[in-house]
Amino acid sequence: MLTFIAPFVLLQASAETPPQPPAAPPPACESEAHAGFDLWVGEWKVFPNGSDTQVANSRIERMSGGCSIRETWMPFRGYGGQSISMLNHTTGRWQQTWVGADGKRVDFEGGVVDGAMVLTGYWDDVNGPGQDALIRMTYSKLDDGSVRQHGEASTDHGLSWQTSFDLIYRAKDTTDL
Repeated sequence: MLTFIAPFVLLQASAETPPQPPAAPPPACESEAHAGFDLWVGEWKVFPNGSDTQVANSRIERMSGGCSIRETWMPFRGYGGQSISMLNHTTGRWQQTWVGADGKRVDFEGGVVDGAMVLTGYWDDVNGPGQDALIRMTYSKLDDGSVRQHGEASTDHGLSWQTSFDLIYRAKDTTDL
């Protein structure tokens, strides 16, 4: 009879003190460094700097629990595409991979410099076949809440730079969404 009671007592004791669930791990990507590219997150209308002619829409969203930022670029002409940006946990540098609807991929790397995100990468055929360049993109938050994406190209390995593109991202209002 003792062998019958012992399992019952053990079962009853375990029912009274349930095991505690493990503590939830802290969020992996909520550091100040992970917020370095938040200035770009949003729904945007995109214009050439100095122009009121819209050339694209762009959706920039935090993904994967805040560990990555995805851009969906939707131009009115030419190729669209997407980029994924993330803070590399090993190097502490931001990395961005752009894949265009033309099948080309560009890898950028950089970080926050004086409050702006600066990413640089080698872009083959950026201005046509055989016209490769080092591209430096600087994303800056402007006083009105818009974001400037200033792209510069260098064909001499960064010794000199020329503006390649200069875009202003203006937030869509709720009637645009």
